[in-house]
Amino acid sequence: MPGENLSRDEARERAALLSVDGYEVSLDVRSATGDAQGEGPRTFRSVTTIRFRCNEPGASSFADLIAPSVTAVSLNGRDLDPSEVFDGSRIALEDLAADNELVVDAQCAYSRTGEGMHRFVDPEDGEVYLYTQYEPADSRRVFANFEQPDLKAPFRFEVRAPEEWTVWSNGAGERVDGVWRFAETKPISTYITCVVAGPYHYVTDSYERVSEDGTRLEIPLGALCRKGLAPHFDADDVFLITKQGLDFFHDHFDFPYPFGKYDQAFVPEYNLGAMENPGMVTFREEYIFRGKVTRASYEGRANTILHEMAHMWFGDLVTMEWWDDLWLKESFADFMGAFANVGATRFKDAWITFANRRKAWAYRADQLPSTHPITADIRDLEDAKLNFDGITYAKGASALKQLVAYVGQDAFLEGARRYFKRHAYGNTRLGDLLSVLEETSGRDMAAWSRSWLQTAGVNSLTPQVLLSASGTVDELAVVQEAAESHPDLRPHRVAVGLYRRTAEGALERYARAEVDVEGPRTVVAELAGAEAPELVLVNDDDLTYCKTRFDDTSLATLREHLGALTDPLARALCWSALWNMTRDALLPARDFAKLVLRFAGRESDIGVLQMLHAWTGSALVHYAAPDWRETGGRLLAEGALRELRDAVPGSEQQLAWARFFASVASEDADLRLLRGLLDGTEKIDGLDVDQELRWAFLAPLASHGVADEGVLAAELVRDDTASGKRHQVRCLASRPSDVVKAQAWAQVVESDKLSNALVEATIAGFAQPSQRDLLAPYTEKYFAAIERLWAERSIQIGMDVVRGLFPSLRDSRDTLDATDAWLSTHQDAAPALRRLVLEARDDLARALRAQACDGAAAGR
Repeated sequence: MPGENLSRDEARERAALLSVDGYEVSLDVRSATGDAQGEGPRTFRSVTTIRFRCNEPGASSFADLIAPSVTAVSLNGRDLDPSEVFDGSRIALEDLAADNELVVDAQCAYSRTGEGMHRFVDPEDGEVYLYTQYEPADSRRVFANFEQPDLKAPFRFEVRAPEEWTVWSNGAGERVDGVWRFAETKPISTYITCVVAGPYHYVTDSYERVSEDGTRLEIPLGALCRKGLAPHFDADDVFLITKQGLDFFHDHFDFPYPFGKYDQAFVPEYNLGAMENPGMVTFREEYIFRGKVTRASYEGRANTILHEMAHMWFGDLVTMEWWDDLWLKESFADFMGAFANVGATRFKDAWITFANRRKAWAYRADQLPSTHPITADIRDLEDAKLNFDGITYAKGASALKQLVAYVGQDAFLEGARRYFKRHAYGNTRLGDLLSVLEETSGRDMAAWSRSWLQTAGVNSLTPQVLLSASGTVDELAVVQEAAESHPDLRPHRVAVGLYRRTAEGALERYARAEVDVEGPRTVVAELAGAEAPELVLVNDDDLTYCKTRFDDTSLATLREHLGALTDPLARALCWSALWNMTRDALLPARDFAKLVLRFAGRESDIGVLQMLHAWTGSALVHYAAPDWRETGGRLLAEGALRELRDAVPGSEQQLAWARFFASVASEDADLRLLRGLLDGTEKIDGLDVDQELRWAFLAPLASHGVADEGVLAAELVRDDTASGKRHQVRCLASRPSDVVKAQAWAQVVESDKLSNALVEATIAGFAQPSQRDLLAPYTEKYFAAIERLWAERSIQIGMDVVRGLFPSLRDSRDTLDATDAWLSTHQDAAPALRRLVLEARDDLARALRAQACDGAAAGR
């Protein structure tokens, strides 16, 4: 990573000096197949021609390129010595003319980390697949360029590939005389260019739309995946969501999709969920489901499809100047994913998922020491890489949801339409968006921005209820608090809901009032005189971004009657609030687990149920007092098995409880049941133990020493696929053995031979909650290794290893002290590395506080 970290100041200086007229990029990836030639990394030829202008002739600048070697460089017809001008990440450009042409002929390396040109060999059939992934700055691993978002230009790609392959890029392409040539793009940023190549399975469709003036818009659609996944590929549903999204965004944005075709590639070993390359969107292939999944998985895929589609306008058509304003695309896309899911598809409850799942991600990130305003201070590319986080995405989307409540949906969408038309194919900053929203809403957007976009931290809102002598509400107020570290109180537009049980026992809302919460205490005058509530929900309908708290009466009601709440969104908001209380050491982990055991079986929303399972697993592993973990695990396994047997046969609830049961199984009887379900000697009516569920059952068997290497090898024979290999690697690393742990550690920390997907699988298997003692030697080893590893590996692998191998399961004061010692003696370590360690330390300190809270509940 040294020398590759472009700073904001350098980017601003270069943008002030240069403007780019166009790129021609010629790649030869025929070397992707066959045996590698010679020592060192496998490479491909990359020849790039860049035409650009310099407004200060005679000035100097640089182009970006990360490559093992450069064969030739010429600037304005003058040959330059690569050994003199190329330092491994930059090409020095001296004495620039007003108009310039740079030609770079390089040997670039195929990637095994998901950064740049990723090369994947399918273990099932030996086929080779390529795809590119660049954000924020890895296109320089594939071709020479000016790697920053505000130096947009048209791109023209050509690719030489094996005869039997198909190649795709951003523009429409065809093969002529053995070369794939692609139409020139509109002006776009380097990080959203794309090449996908290989023997992919490809399905086509088309989208047509006639505008009010009679103009016909036709968009060719394509969807592709590896041949091995073709039998599982439900392309019809992908196209359905795509067409519904295109209808929705055209209806609301009033700007025709500007990038010609719309291909969507589901690719292997992908680090992200998806990437918004215009005309060639890439997704992780796990969105193609090999086994039975719940509706929540299909909703999640639809949300991602719509999120990436929204980027065609927010991010691709109009792009932020620098990564400070990353939220200008990611917050909008995250908001639009749920907004369009509800407005255009069959997933009408997507806002429940947003409230329950996406905002949980934001709440966690916003309470870390690395929290930052939505508009962040991004000094360099390493900062940028780490800011693809819950604040930039989900908190930003929550702020936009609050903004819609503040200015109205019509004004918000009209602002978006003006923003697209005013800045099409250009770059923007925060002020550009605020100005159009002020025009359309008449509101003071500067004040809103200061409160919501330019401050960090999450507020908590708590109801205060005073009752009259007659038992009605005398006064209801909302108390707003903030953490000492981020004391800003924000304006919140909230709905306050009052709930009581009906004669039939249902807990239902009988009064609601919207109010603008300002300052530390706001009286909700409209609710004075209402009947006394059993539950007050201060962020009903989830209009704002806050941690919801309860008064004593409301909390007592939820302990006894949470399952009686009939409104699914209100129920999800209460679960989310209870989880935040558990994380904040205000509710013992055992109490949260007992609430789940008591009421989760009644949960109708499958996404909420699966989120509850995940939270409860985390509560047991991280927040429960150590002396209750065994008891808690047994209670959860008993409850999960009971719900599994009681669930409707073949239902998605049955599948969710089966997976949760496997995740908490540890008793001999539970492990025997899992073995029996695998070998057919046990059966639960309606439960289809498909290949993905088999691996889910094998995971606890491996980590508890029941499934050995031979069993896992036999399962790989049964499922000799890329997915099967990842599952097997994870299970192998999870076995309870000193030798196994040492081997897994060496494969990840001491070697870089594993691909990104297998690094991820090995890390996932390495640290098992039932093996805390086995992990004791690795705390010291971790802190001894991370600075070297950060310097030697790519930033993606560095992030995965530093996060994944932090000794969080060695949850003691000793580990906290070891972390503090490293931080104090490594003040000059890379800021991004220190941030990751600080975040892990904060999670550990939070876990210890929660464990103390849970331990204090033991004597009740």
